[in-house]
Amino acid sequence: MQGTVDGFTYGLVTPVAAFLMAALGAALGLRCTTRSLRTKRGSRAGWLALGSLSIGSGVWTMHFVAMTGFTVRETPVSYDKPLTFAGLAVAVVMIGIGIFIVGYRGATRMALITGGTITGLGIASMHYLGMAGMRVDARLAYDTPLVALSVVIAGCAATGALWAAVTLRGTLASLGASVLMAVAVTGMHYTGMAALNVHLHLPPTLPSDLADVLPGDRPAEMIGPMLVGPGCFLLLAALVLLFDPGAVTGGPTRRDPRAVRRPRPSPEPARSTGRQDAGSLRHR
Repeated sequence: MQGTVDGFTYGLVTPVAAFLMAALGAALGLRCTTRSLRTKRGSRAGWLALGSLSIGSGVWTMHFVAMTGFTVRETPVSYDKPLTFAGLAVAVVMIGIGIFIVGYRGATRMALITGGTITGLGIASMHYLGMAGMRVDARLAYDTPLVALSVVIAGCAATGALWAAVTLRGTLASLGASVLMAVAVTGMHYTGMAALNVHLHLPPTLPSDLADVLPGDRPAEMIGPMLVGPGCFLLLAALVLLFDPGAVTGGPTRRDPRAVRRPRPSPEPARSTGRQDAGSLRHR
């Protein structure tokens, strides 16, 4: 029996909130990546790590906020916490690999393709690992073409965002890139959800009371505690960027070895004395 799936139980509240979380994480992460390119090599790793944590936290938070609006009419839904948090770890690690490749290799074609592919696979892996942590009295099946499309969307979004981070300059350009990445990541999520088919078990084995039978917790009960950590981290990343002049203005730091140095004015040629002039006239 086919289950009745509703991904917008609360209307536009969850999609809009999910989009805003993805945009916030992308904006902070891309700004950190851009900032790393204008600092010393020793400090670059710290900025890239902060960027990967920001994007990973934003994407994972987007996924979980969007999943709070997901319901199956015929059966209750809960989530397994270890698998849900494993999705966060996978997203941060794989996004970090992609960001570090581009951060140290630059905007070369191979670096962007490799880094964008790994980052996109990290986003997609986080999504489907989070879906594997969903507990429902049904069998989940996926439409292969839509799953492939969701992975392609994630890879293209990641590649475009990394290209913008290492190529574009200015706050408005970074904000535009973060909005585009948030649109693509949110679209990837709902494309993956459209690929989901829920086949209910017959006869139903679960009563209506979810708390006593399903391992895991209700989404409404998990949303607050689980978002405390990523939310605090995104706030910390925002404060770090806010109090860093180079991140706000887009200019290099004082110790930036690639900062443009003004050439020293060349000394004026010494004026010839009268005795030298006379000597030169005698030789003539």
